[in-house]
Amino acid sequence: MAGEHVTFDSGPVRGELEVPGDKSISHRALIAGAAAVTSLRISGLNAGRDVRATRDALGALGAVISSDARAVTVARAALRSPRTALDCMNSGSTARMLLGVCAGANLAARFDGDASLRRRPMEPVAAQLRAFGARIETTQGRLPLEIRGTPQIETRHFILLRPSAQVKSALLFAALFGGVAVQIDGDRGSRDHTERMIGHLGGEIEWGGTTARLGARPLDGGQIDVPGDFSSAAFFITAAVVTPGSSVVLRNVGVNPTRIGLLEALREMGAAIELRRPRAWSGEPVADIAAEHRSLRGCRIDAGMALRAIDEIPLLAVAAAFAEGVTTVDGASDLRTKESDRLAAIGRLCESVGIECANEGPRLVISGGAPQSRGGAVSAEGDHRIAMAAAVLAGGAGPLSVDSADSIEVSFPGFLEAWRRRGRG
Repeated sequence: MAGEHVTFDSGPVRGELEVPGDKSISHRALIAGAAAVTSLRISGLNAGRDVRATRDALGALGAVISSDARAVTVARAALRSPRTALDCMNSGSTARMLLGVCAGANLAARFDGDASLRRRPMEPVAAQLRAFGARIETTQGRLPLEIRGTPQIETRHFILLRPSAQVKSALLFAALFGGVAVQIDGDRGSRDHTERMIGHLGGEIEWGGTTARLGARPLDGGQIDVPGDFSSAAFFITAAVVTPGSSVVLRNVGVNPTRIGLLEALREMGAAIELRRPRAWSGEPVADIAAEHRSLRGCRIDAGMALRAIDEIPLLAVAAAFAEGVTTVDGASDLRTKESDRLAAIGRLCESVGIECANEGPRLVISGGAPQSRGGAVSAEGDHRIAMAAAVLAGGAGPLSVDSADSIEVSFPGFLEAWRRRGRG
């Protein structure tokens, strides 16, 4: 997938930075606002295209959403079946979690998305929501699909076949909009933003590493403050770690334990990273993250740590390219079905700087060394995270040109300017 080309230059990261609001929390806050009994005011909402897809789709379902210079407000309103297809753009979070909304709220809708999203699997969430009582017809397990919600709730006890925060959240939202209690087993430490948000808004929720139990009590409105997106901060953290002369502080970043596998892995490699001023915003842990350059060593990243770093595995691969020795990442097979085939994309990134990278089943193996850019071009295939990972790689290895730079607007509006200014302290 072609797009705008840009050349990323080399050089250190210095000073203090802030990143956009957390994308995962932003999706959930909008949906929770549509379920709450009073208005919900959201500050720091991510302004990228993915979150806009959720906002627009909720509007098509009848949610009343307004904004001013400081916040976005979701007011209580009766939801309705939309007149046209819900365009989820490139956002799997939008598609999967709003399927849960439609299932619980007894709505009929058609879901679609761009060419990339149409390639991503929807059957895992569709199968669970069929057990809930919804009727769903997919296109060979993918979008476009049609759903008809249910006034008659069937299954209320679910077992996840594999850990998935989006599937788990779809079931929790189905229960919230259906006004029923559910239990979800089989999780293995996937993201718990939905559970934390439900608790913050007065819902009846218990959860641990494997089970979530939701009561039938509705959500209150109020206020949600969205912290900075760790997945956005991760690009500058990794750039600082791998680029000589770097020292950076990322302010007000969410550090949910289910999201910071990258920090765990980088510390295993010997990185100098510190969490400062730990505190809580709307049920989420927040801190300032300080990182600076230090020599790295290869290590083994197990499947549990990889799950907590699933969106940052391309950055782990970049760090591994600069580390002395071999780094292995287990449990990486899900990267085949992200916005692009990210395992293939990681291979292209490593090849562009002379680093050996191999896939052994679900395991990624990278032989680190001294990455050196050949001044060539790398295809990101429309994947925002791969485009930004190329920037991080260029920071330490030398200039790289990448296509699809316009895809970065999906999650991190303003990244290109922030990257250009990164060394000005």
